[in-house]
Amino acid sequence: MGTEARRRAVRNILSEQAVSSQADLARLLAEQGFQVTQATVSRDLWAVGAVKTRTADGSFRYLWEPGSDPGDTRDALAMTLSTYVTSVRSSGNLVVIKTPPGAAHVVAAAIDDADLGGILGTVAGDDTMLVVAGEETGGPAVAQLIEELGVSE
Repeated sequence: MGTEARRRAVRNILSEQAVSSQADLARLLAEQGFQVTQATVSRDLWAVGAVKTRTADGSFRYLWEPGSDPGDTRDALAMTLSTYVTSVRSSGNLVVIKTPPGAAHVVAAAIDDADLGGILGTVAGDDTMLVVAGEETGGPAVAQLIEELGVSE
């Protein structure tokens, strides 16, 4: 079962029942055979366009409606970069991106989802992420693209 199948399951769960936390969603996904971490649940919620809102009784729940997926991934990436990235540095075919604590996986997911050319992949920690660029593209070009999309050092 891949990413798309899991994200379909997330959409179905959110459209059929009230989910108030990422832990609840992880449990519901596990019941359907998807073993996921909190970071994966967070990325999936972002990817499907779910938002956490306050209900009439004051509690919170995640909402997803058909058609609410981010339409333009570059716009979504630009917003994510401008919100979370604090610095971008490159060396060879690597780019190191710094974020506030807990936000590196959000930026990595946005970069992965945008499917930018020349990027082989990302690795995220708590407040630092690594982007691996293809040798033909190189880290400096990817760093420049990331800065142009929404980051100013």
